[in-house]
Amino acid sequence: MRSAFPSICFTLSVSDSPGAGAIRFLLSKYRKNRIASPKSGPYSRPVTQSTSPFRPVLNKALESALDHLEDLDERPVAATATLEQLRARLWKPLNADGLAPELVIEELVRDARDGLLGSAGGRFFAWVIGGSLPAALAADWLTSAWDQNAAIYASGPSAAVVEEVVGEWLKDLLGLPSSAGFALVTGCQMAHATCLAAARHSLLAKRGLDVERQGLFGAPRIRLLSSSQRHGAFERAVRLLGLGRNQIQDLPVDEQDSLIPEALEQALEADPQAPAIVFLQAGDINTGAYDNFQTLIPIAKRFGAWVHVDGAFGLWAAASPRYKHFVEGVGAADSWATDGHKWLNVPFDCGYAIIADSRAHKAAISHRAVYLKHDAEARDQIDWNPEWSRRARGFPTYAALRQLGRTGVAAFVERCCEFARALVLGIGSLPGVQVVREPGINQGLLRFPDPGPAPSAADHDAYTEAVIGRIVAGGEAFFGPTTWRGIRCMRVSVCNWQTSRQDVQRAIEAVKSALG
Repeated sequence: MRSAFPSICFTLSVSDSPGAGAIRFLLSKYRKNRIASPKSGPYSRPVTQSTSPFRPVLNKALESALDHLEDLDERPVAATATLEQLRARLWKPLNADGLAPELVIEELVRDARDGLLGSAGGRFFAWVIGGSLPAALAADWLTSAWDQNAAIYASGPSAAVVEEVVGEWLKDLLGLPSSAGFALVTGCQMAHATCLAAARHSLLAKRGLDVERQGLFGAPRIRLLSSSQRHGAFERAVRLLGLGRNQIQDLPVDEQDSLIPEALEQALEADPQAPAIVFLQAGDINTGAYDNFQTLIPIAKRFGAWVHVDGAFGLWAAASPRYKHFVEGVGAADSWATDGHKWLNVPFDCGYAIIADSRAHKAAISHRAVYLKHDAEARDQIDWNPEWSRRARGFPTYAALRQLGRTGVAAFVERCCEFARALVLGIGSLPGVQVVREPGINQGLLRFPDPGPAPSAADHDAYTEAVIGRIVAGGEAFFGPTTWRGIRCMRVSVCNWQTSRQDVQRAIEAVKSALG
């Protein structure tokens, strides 16, 4: 391992700065113990008489992380500390002098521990939050240690090549065009923004406008057509890009929560010459429903619309022989957004934007600067994603895909779907529970009707909320509420590689206890 403090001349004086004592201590410790190495070359390592300044604190972090991960089965899934308790522990005056790194981590772990959710474990069923695969977590730690700025090839060659490989693997696994451009971003929110920036460029360039140079001044209105069940991340991306929330037209869905083809055709026919973006769903957040891509995409294409697909978790059905029929025809869209920290179970933050028209993608995003060394052959990530200084998030994705392999990804998706169904039907078989929506994939809905005399709809909603609260407070399982078609429900989402049949049974028993 290379030293953190190479033998260079420091021009910054730290003698009077806050934390100077800690910095001087680390530097003096390193310099005192460093002995010239008999070897030379890029991987030579100084011989030291004691450990590096990193080893004690990283060992403490490792020990604490393993304690957290290995205790997930025994600990409550919900946080047990109150807001007041957490503020009392963590809201400290900023210290004037620095502290030993080991002490900082020890106190952080102690003060934060009871405010952590057990979302990394197998009994967390809210918000489509996955855990972390072992290889992905380890690669994420290495990503922090390697500390590469994955903006261009020159600032992190291995990071750039790994990201190049990951993009090709993802397109292959998800059944998307091999010629498409791609970007690894912070999450599906920024994946939407990246994809819609390319859509905005393409639609307006066809009408003679260079939107990156001129902005939206004088640009024709871009119509935004979506189902009424769209996710809020689409709206936020639209706001960020200046396309205007009021331009979104929500279209009706059928009983399966899929966009009605006739409604889309009528909406496009109302203004056939206007540029339009059609927003389709691969996995609704509440029910896991899919739009009919084979029918809807050809309709949109007939009017020259750009089709964008929200596949935050549901696009991963393409990796499963058993569930890929849900995404039949999705490869004919123009752009796709999905998450790695959901169904691939890599650590936060990781999302993927994939765009069929790579020229529009690059034109909307790319940036050049005279002080950067742009490579003629390698892939510079700054040409494809909206971040400048950025984490080398390709490493955890690379490790996750290598750990699982093609068949492992498919088995993971299928197991989550199986357990989601077992959860919904198992809880639904209990007295006083209504199954609102059985899972098609890994999402389902339940409701707890108020058993009191002559309850109103508001009473059912309040009782459902109360039961969910009792389940979460019990600590055995964690579910979240949602509103679907005007009624309050408990949403069931299974998205963690650690979820087991035992976890499913514990969750069913937890609901039974809360109802008792």
